[in-house]
Amino acid sequence: MTTSEDNAFRPGRRTVLAGLAVTLFAPNIAKAAETKVLETKTVETKAADPKIAAKAAEASVDPPLLAGDYAKERHKFRTDLLNKGPAPDKYEPLVAPSDADQIFYRSGLGGELELVAWVSRYERTPKPKPAVLFLHGGNAIGQGHWLLMKPYVEAGYVVMIPSMRGENGQKGNFSGFYDEVADVLAASDRLRHLPGVDPHRLFLAGHSVGGTLAMLAAMSAKRFRAATPISGNPDAFAFFHRYPEDIRFNAKNPREFQMRSPVCYSHSFKCPLKVMHASEETNLQARAALLSKRALAGGVKMELATVQGNHNSALPGAIEQSIQFFRSVAA
Repeated sequence: MTTSEDNAFRPGRRTVLAGLAVTLFAPNIAKAAETKVLETKTVETKAADPKIAAKAAEASVDPPLLAGDYAKERHKFRTDLLNKGPAPDKYEPLVAPSDADQIFYRSGLGGELELVAWVSRYERTPKPKPAVLFLHGGNAIGQGHWLLMKPYVEAGYVVMIPSMRGENGQKGNFSGFYDEVADVLAASDRLRHLPGVDPHRLFLAGHSVGGTLAMLAAMSAKRFRAATPISGNPDAFAFFHRYPEDIRFNAKNPREFQMRSPVCYSHSFKCPLKVMHASEETNLQARAALLSKRALAGGVKMELATVQGNHNSALPGAIEQSIQFFRSVAA
């Protein structure tokens, strides 16, 4: 795939998250980061093709439940990227929202990558403030994502949205749910060390692609008080069967998929979770239920919730539920 093709806007598979922000918050956001849209009707139509039906059947097989701790497995595994390049989504310029500060954090081997993050403006108080690291949907950060953070800010949290390697014209190679986890952990280090932030009340949330990354990050470190993945797919086998154009790694190696699949290491979560998906995301229900079943069997504190709406329209309600969950955990 060429660079121009790779960055092309594919309306059949992606939609602009700003549409939700426009409807709910502001009239003048014509561009924002794109997010994956899970279209069950498309899959049902394509399933008439025997080859596609076979692939769908293969993707529906439950991924294996693997022994070992995910964080330790990460130390031993290195993804094999066969196609190196930027993240696939169309993007807008990295300009901080008017009510946020743009800061930088270091990630990658030896901190070689300097990546952008947006942080809500706040005043230091005698008591350190709780913080939320929110992982955006799609593979680019946009102003529309930031508008959705207002409830967290109004609830008293310091909010950070980090961009990831290869996004919005930045350096680094897109890997699809793997090296980006290192970026999430690096961003969380930056956030918890900001002046006036309580490192013991650091929460993690994410939507869509960010929901999957939130799961993987919550398995990779103990620093988060709680996490709320929203509309994330815990099964990389199913995700990449649906979006094969996003595969940059060696797809012949099943370990590549396993290390991107929270459902394979569901006993490895290191904080309480509330996993949410939209009522119209019927394709996620079985995967989320399997994740929850395995996690609970492994002693993980996990709640499963369905929020009315579709992939985008359910997000405000899910954010409100995440705030309630964080408060209950930190009470």
